Amino acid sequence: MKELLIYIARNLVDSPDDVNVTERVDGDRTVYELRVAPDDMGKVIGRHGKIAKEIRALMRSVAQRQGLHISVDIVD
Repeated sequence: MKELLIYIARNLVDSPDDVNVTERVDGDRTVYELRVAPDDMGKVIGRHGKIAKEIRALMRSVAQRQGLHISVDIVD
């Protein structure tokens, strides 16, 4: 799951080397914290948060097929 999120984020941003994902377990849910360069934050969030919503929906869909519960936080 972490690799998928890194792959998606690196293909959206101008500075793919600055993409960092940390994983932490919160009860039965795994939380992925996505960090990108400050200049790339808009590319990951998108207009009105549309890209961020789609990233979260895609990740939840893949996790659901594997029987996992996840959430994605975009951290600045």
